[in-house]
Amino acid sequence: MMNERLSSIMTTNVFTVKPDDTLAHVHDILLHKRFHHLPVVDDNNKLLGIITSYDLMKLGVSPEKFANTPVKEVMTSRVASLRPEELIGGAARVFLENLFHGLPITDDEGKLVGIVTTHDVLKYVYNKEYKDDF
Repeated sequence: MMNERLSSIMTTNVFTVKPDDTLAHVHDILLHKRFHHLPVVDDNNKLLGIITSYDLMKLGVSPEKFANTPVKEVMTSRVASLRPEELIGGAARVFLENLFHGLPITDDEGKLVGIVTTHDVLKYVYNKEYKDDF
């Protein structure tokens, strides 16, 4: 069931941030777009890290304190990522083994080409069972 490629379910129009963006900017995106993961990329779209809503929460400070803190001070820089040609089942395994909820999808040069979340995998499985419901 999960032998299709990640490219079939990944989001390709990904919101990203830069390492020097502020946590206030990240907070604004996460809050207003209702995202939980933002890949951090350089000017060439190379994946440098990821910052999540959990990263902000575990800081234990109010959002007013985010204005002067750059993303690079808080982001996770050792990021698991997959390639678009890998299988959906592989992403599910990474999610289950590591308790991740979002995986950046990169090309062979490490450039961000998409993102897959646990919601994407759940929606995929649901649609396989209930074809016309969603």
